[in-house]
Formats: sequence, structure tokens, C-alpha cells
Amino acid sequence: MTLDSYIAGLKGKRIAVVGLGVSNMPLLRTLLSAGCRVTARDRRTEEAFGTEEAARLRAAGCALRLGPDYLEDLSEDVIFRTPGLHPFTPQLAEAKERGAVLTSEMEAFFAVCPCPIIAVTGSDGKTTTTTIISELLRAEGYTVHLGGNIGTPLLTKAGEMKSEDAAVLELSSFQLHSMECRPHVAVITNVSPNHLDVHPSYEDYRTAKKQIFLGQGPEDILVLNADNAITRAMSPEAKGEVRFFSRQEKPDNGCRFDGTTVWRVQNGRETKILDASDILLPGLHNVENYMAAFAATGGMVSDETCRKVAGSFRGVAHRLEMIRTLRGVTYCNDSIASSPTRTIAGLRALKQKPILIAGGYDKHIPFDELGGEICRRVRELFLTGFTADKIAEAVKASPDYDPEKLKIHIIDDFRETVLAASAAAEEGDLVLLSPACASFDKFKNFEERGNTFRRIVTELE
Repeated sequence: MTLDSYIAGLKGKRIAVVGLGVSNMPLLRTLLSAGCRVTARDRRTEEAFGTEEAARLRAAGCALRLGPDYLEDLSEDVIFRTPGLHPFTPQLAEAKERGAVLTSEMEAFFAVCPCPIIAVTGSDGKTTTTTIISELLRAEGYTVHLGGNIGTPLLTKAGEMKSEDAAVLELSSFQLHSMECRPHVAVITNVSPNHLDVHPSYEDYRTAKKQIFLGQGPEDILVLNADNAITRAMSPEAKGEVRFFSRQEKPDNGCRFDGTTVWRVQNGRETKILDASDILLPGLHNVENYMAAFAATGGMVSDETCRKVAGSFRGVAHRLEMIRTLRGVTYCNDSIASSPTRTIAGLRALKQKPILIAGGYDKHIPFDELGGEICRRVRELFLTGFTADKIAEAVKASPDYDPEKLKIHIIDDFRETVLAASAAAEEGDLVLLSPACASFDKFKNFEERGNTFRRIVTELE
């Protein structure tokens, strides 16, 4: 199916585009330009959305339902939901029960994409792994379209893509939930408790992650983390080839790390790809990210290209991003760390005990393990946001906690927290923002939080 034929199939139907964010706005404009009957729905008031933009949409023939009651009277035939709106939302569930088709911009892209798709999900590491895969393919000479949870919305660009291109997608549990998709290669980096503030249960979260491969066929490929019990247990449900990556054992197919060297494994036979010291990004979690990417691109990318990219790729913003060094103090932005496991990985990647800034929006994930890691790996702790007290309690409950060795500070204001951490730092210290929580208590997203940290640090004199 082409994009044009997909749009043509929507003619004569009443369409709702719910959530007017980055991915849905290009979709909305495409539908309107094709003459479709569309109602745009968004929780923002018209003033917050923008009166001029609202006027432009109405002039293009779009009906608007804005404000707190934007989901009321949801009677359209086809509903494109924003990823952040869970399909269990009562109004969506009721509409689907009445016979409405519940879909999304990303689900539609799978239906019309003319080239192979490599899709990545996971609790941690999915953005870095997705980006590494795209870098590997570009270095090998492919034209790559990067999208999903990162990059640009791809549905409206599908008509420009060629069959020999490659689409690389990062997919969140919110995007995957109830979505029909069939990537040629599916990657699950790991699964651990996350987003339990939105998903009704951990089981629901795990099930959402599995959607990335349940629609695959015998000729498709699934890449799994053999060291993660949840992902390892998914392999019997795969219909196609399964490739594992592991730091603990040798898989029959995939990649493994023996402590110093990354090996490619094909039918039990090993060939060396590179030494871990050849990877520019620090930390064992990035070794895992590279193994996942190498396994996903096996047969598409040469080992020589793998070595070239690993030795030159400097990472993605907000992921252990070194901002600056001032008077001997280094400042590191790991704002992407919106879960305890992600912060733990960052702490383990560092060669010194940092001054840690943590805390934020509560996703109802336990901080017990993080508390122990902080006691063992942090020099001084600065907490802010809604979860500050919870994290402090977890640290103090750890048998490794020593109040004489680890000072804990709780400061509500984010800027004051960063300034206090900076004032406590001495030459040779590292100040690390790695919140272990989402950003929604004070920021729009983790990027805004990381950019705010960068701005405060850049302004230090």
C-alpha cells in the first residue's frame, strides 16, 4: 500500500486526530490537504494551542475540539491517537467498542513504508541503540530514515522513500500498545519496571513491548537481551530468527562480550568485531547497546564499518553528555535517565564517584536498588522534585548507607539544586544530572530538563 492509496481509503470517513503534537501535526495537514473530514482534538485551550494556528486549521476545513473536554463526543470512524494517550482511556475504549478504528501515525507508517524497517524498544538504551543502528547503516551507504520516538515524523515522508532505503524507528510502550506492526528486524534492549504511572500494571507494560515482534513472520529477525530474564523469556514466541546479545554467555546467533572483546556469533562460530576499548562511549551499558545494534545489522553492515562507527560516534544529547569543565569540575548531563535502572547504568559507567543530582516526577517505580547504588557510588547527593523524599528514604534504608560519608541535600528549586551541587564541588569532581525519574513535575520533557541544566552550567563563572 502506498501513502496515496492509504489516504484515499480514508475519504468519506470521519477522522479524529487526537493530540496535536510533533507527530500528529504533519498527519493532520496531509489529511486536510487531501480533502478528508477531520476533527482535531487537543487538551490545550485555544489560547494555549495558539489562536492563529487554530484559525489556519479552521480555514483549511478542520473542525476543532480544544480544552478539557476534548475527548467528549468522540464519534469519528477513524481515530489517530497521540502516543501519550493510553488506549485504555475510557473515551477511546468506548469509541473502539462502538466500532471506531483506533490507530496512530506510526501504525499507519508501517502500513505504507516501502523499505525494510528496523524497530527498537526497551526500558533503557533504546534511543542510543536506535541511533547507533542508523549510524551504522549510513556509514555502510544506506539512505536512512530515522523516526518514531526520535527523529522526525515519517508517515508523510513515505512517498519519498525508496525500497532500497532503511527506516530505523525507536518505539515506546505507549506507541506499541495495541499497535499492529511488522518490522523486518525488531530489537528489545531490556525490560524492567517503567511508566507504571500510566500502564495499569507491569504485565501490561511488558505486553506492550512484545507488540514489536508478535506480528513478524518466519523471514523476520528478533534481537533480544539474553541477560534480561523478561526479554529472554520472549524468544519462544518469535516466529522468525532470534539473535541474542549477552555479557554472560555465548548465544548460537548474535553477539557476546567476554569482558574485553565483542564477538559476532553465527551458528555457534565466533568472529571478533572489536575490543571494548575501541568504543568511544563509556560504560558497559553502551557495550550492550553496540551489541544489540551489531546483531540487528548483521548481514547489512560489515565489521569494518562497525569498528569505524564505534570509534567515532560521540553519543546522543542528554545521555552522559559532558557539558563543560570549569575550575577542574566536570558537568555531565544524563537527563534521559528517567528510571532508576538508567541512573544505575550511568553511575556504573563512571570511573569516579560523582556529585549526583536526582529526583523528579513519580512513575511509581521502587528506588530500593538505586538507594544501594547511590550509597556505593555517589560522593554527595542533591535531590529535587516530587520524588526527593522517596529517594532519600531508599538511600537511608540501604545497609550501605553511612551518613558520615554521604551527605544528602533536598532542595525544591531545580536551579538552586544545580547551583548548590556546583558550590559543593571541588577540583577533580564530576557533577552528574541523572534524575532516575521523569521530568513532568517541573519540565515538559527530559530534553527541556537537560537543556535547562546545560544553560545553568554554561552560565557558571
